[in-house]
Amino acid sequence: MAVAEPPQDGRAPLGGRRAAPGGSSPRPLDGVTVVSLEHAIAAPFCTRQLADLGARVIKVERPGSGDFARAYDTRAQGLASHFVWVNRSKESLTLDLKQPEALQVLSDLLARADVLVQNLAPGAAERMGLGYDALHAKHPRLVVCDISGYGNDGPYRDKKAYDLLIQSEAGFLSVTGTPEQPVKAGISIADIAAGMYAYTGVLAALLQRQKTGEGSHVDVSMLEALGEWMGFPLYYAYEGAEPPPRSGASHATIYPYGPFAAGDGKTVMLGLQNEREWKAFCDKVLLQPALASDPRFDSNSQRNAHRGELQAIILEAFARLDAEQVIARLEEAQIANAHVNTVADVWAHPQLRARGRMAQVASPAGPLQALLPPGVQSAFDYRMDPIPAVGEHTDAILRELGRGTEAIARLREANAV
Repeated sequence: MAVAEPPQDGRAPLGGRRAAPGGSSPRPLDGVTVVSLEHAIAAPFCTRQLADLGARVIKVERPGSGDFARAYDTRAQGLASHFVWVNRSKESLTLDLKQPEALQVLSDLLARADVLVQNLAPGAAERMGLGYDALHAKHPRLVVCDISGYGNDGPYRDKKAYDLLIQSEAGFLSVTGTPEQPVKAGISIADIAAGMYAYTGVLAALLQRQKTGEGSHVDVSMLEALGEWMGFPLYYAYEGAEPPPRSGASHATIYPYGPFAAGDGKTVMLGLQNEREWKAFCDKVLLQPALASDPRFDSNSQRNAHRGELQAIILEAFARLDAEQVIARLEEAQIANAHVNTVADVWAHPQLRARGRMAQVASPAGPLQALLPPGVQSAFDYRMDPIPAVGEHTDAILRELGRGTEAIARLREANAV
């Protein structure tokens, strides 16, 4: 993916671009500079992944407090868990964009950048002259990615959008939870979905720029991103058909497929996909081969219709076994299964450890464990650089942009940086 072509519109390149460390292979986005007006999750998740691939990401933050996600909690050795997750390998530049001098710094930065990502409040970027049309006229090769709740037009454009609200609007809550109670996802799934589509949208725009010579506009909404992930229930309930029921941690339409308690109080997750597996499950796991041909359970539709009766049989059989014994039987029968892990279990997961998927990143609080990005790359190593302190790179970036000591001092005295 050769996207790091040199400027062709008279721009001076921004100095200090990070590349792969000495001796390692170049990364796909080495030489690409991303400026991000970001907060919370969606945009920072997008730009962190660009940084993973080698891009230089300059995170613009408020002077003093920075990204408000820095104050969500103090669970990661005094740092906020959300912030640690999505902000490694970035540089922090503080700017008060309400001040003309600070806005001029941003303008100078964008003149040398390849990508702008922003998830400010609806309309805020346009009011500062940072809408796509205005920026494209000045910087035709700049890729501009806007992330919002509902998109840059339409009747919901200016509506406030938080992750849980989008889960609700996208119908996610209608298929998640128990029959009695809808339940939100335990992670910021709408933000994550939007961040993923912004990330891939920026990559596509950089590839497109190689063909056309011009940047483009990527307009990503949380609603559309999570709506895409709702594709199965949307089609399942197509043209007014009955939607899939909320079924807790069990599969909505396949049974048995979900969590079952073992005799030691632990829970095992298992899933059957076809009639061959159902017969093996009865024979080798339940030790009741005759159950396979019981008319109540001899097809998935029948098992679905008689969930309560089948659940009682399974729980009675599992009550005589501990979780590891259940899993051993499931493995012997080649039935898909999983431990129901805690978060602590995931940090110590033997498969992640065996594949070397744990690393460390530096931070203002010292070294922290981190999962490597998904996907083992044979051609390059992911960037796993430090999590920045608020404004840590402000002076260095200002000097790159031609500000001298006196100019920097004036900006600081005016609280513009």
